[in-house]
Amino acid sequence: MATVISVHSFRGGTGKSNTTANVAAQLAAAGRRVAIVDTDIQSPGAHVLLGLTDRPEPTLNDFLWGKVGIRDAAHDVSDRLRTYGEPAPGGALYLVPSSIRPADIARVLHDGYDVGVLNDGLRRLATELSLDDLLIDTHPGMNEETLLSITISDILLLLLRPDQQDFQGTAVTVDVARRLEVPELYLVLNKVPSGIDPEDLRAQMTAAYGAETIAVMPLSEQMVRNGSGSLFSLRVPDHPWSVEIRRIAAQVRRS
Repeated sequence: MATVISVHSFRGGTGKSNTTANVAAQLAAAGRRVAIVDTDIQSPGAHVLLGLTDRPEPTLNDFLWGKVGIRDAAHDVSDRLRTYGEPAPGGALYLVPSSIRPADIARVLHDGYDVGVLNDGLRRLATELSLDDLLIDTHPGMNEETLLSITISDILLLLLRPDQQDFQGTAVTVDVARRLEVPELYLVLNKVPSGIDPEDLRAQMTAAYGAETIAVMPLSEQMVRNGSGSLFSLRVPDHPWSVEIRRIAAQVRRS
């Protein structure tokens, strides 16, 4: 049975999609069968990180509207891993992208979609692709889709920045996750400026949320210059940000 990992943040701009894609890539490179489902339907972006720079078709939207099966919307992007070296035997990476067509995004905003269909599709995808890990790149904030993702997750990764608005919003999400009895909840602090003691931050986070901070990732000009143009943790494996990504992937493998 696949491990379901939701990657979520209360606010946008935390680096959620970048983190999701890089953690998934690390898992697949280590020999696991992994898929990402980009449920951030209002502002999708995972496809760019995984090399689908044109409008990918078919999409999650097509599945939700009954046009294709969920397997048909899953794009095999394993070749993206081979740009940085051969993955371990058995490793595979898939992406179910959301549509970037303005009309499709407008339709979702206006009509919404049936989250029950999404739930069934996620379970079917895990079975049909024989997945080890299924990562859900969520839409920021709290809505019906977010609650579904949290409810079906084995692991919830909550991303936040060292920012008071993020701290407050994350407290709300942690409370909801505990009420929904998520088996494992971890915090990931991203875009941390230099000169701040990471261990002090970890202690503050533990005191505030009572949850483990498994990664403290630095604010990096090199990452900014990368501009979502590559899977940074594979391209620059010795960078401190990449080291923290591997910490997250290792925690997922242990779970």
